[in-house]
Amino acid sequence: MEGRTVKASQSYLSELALPNDVNGLGTLLGGRIMHLVDIAGAVAAARHSRQFVVTAAFDHMSFLEPVYEGELIVLRASVNRAFNTSMEVGVKVHAENMRAQDEQRHVASAFLTFVALDKNRKKLRVPPLIPETNEEKRRYEQAGQRREYRLAKR
Repeated sequence: MEGRTVKASQSYLSELALPNDVNGLGTLLGGRIMHLVDIAGAVAAARHSRQFVVTAAFDHMSFLEPVYEGELIVLRASVNRAFNTSMEVGVKVHAENMRAQDEQRHVASAFLTFVALDKNRKKLRVPPLIPETNEEKRRYEQAGQRREYRLAKR
């Protein structure tokens, strides 16, 4: 099976923080951010595997800053490493006040594991990941360490 680069799997998702998605303080609900992270991550995993994917684990989620009503939410997702039938995907979430033309703020990060399935819901092998840059190679190695930790906790 031929490998694929990180670039080939990258996905971007943008959405506005709307009134229905905020709490009484006017900040985006954490569950809404997690929902968007899951979608962005699934798109990256599906692009890498070219198969249906399901979320197997939501390993880590860090909320760093609030997202305010009316801000643009920008999610960037890419596969960090592919294993046999699973892939670790990293998702970074940024927020931008478009009216103030501020730069984007890093507001959240997450690591998720997705498994590729066929139409009968049977696990499928996924292509290996080819990291090219130093950053991609670092994330590749760290994904292996996180996987070892996850498997040891079982």
